[in-house]
Amino acid sequence: MYLIPFTMFCVYIIQSQADNSYYKGYSTDPLKRLEQHNNKESSYTSKKTPWRLVYIEIKDNKTDALRRERILKKYSHQQIEQLISSSKNQLKKLEKK
Repeated sequence: MYLIPFTMFCVYIIQSQADNSYYKGYSTDPLKRLEQHNNKESSYTSKKTPWRLVYIEIKDNKTDALRRERILKKYSHQQIEQLISSSKNQLKKLEKK
């Protein structure tokens, strides 16, 4: 379970457990968005369920988050894996202890 602040602008990465591919997106509620992906509410991700949340990066505003999402969509699989392991991944900080 994760503890996420009330209002935030998040860039997130989810990983398909079916084929290990990644999907990059933006949301103000990444946990709800993950649930939508797993409920097949997104046609792009519906064929690769289940998904798991592997990365969150919190931005100060929507513009910065959308800009970062566009950059991440150009990353290679290897670059994404490095990012997930990096200190930029704020997911660990949001985990409930």
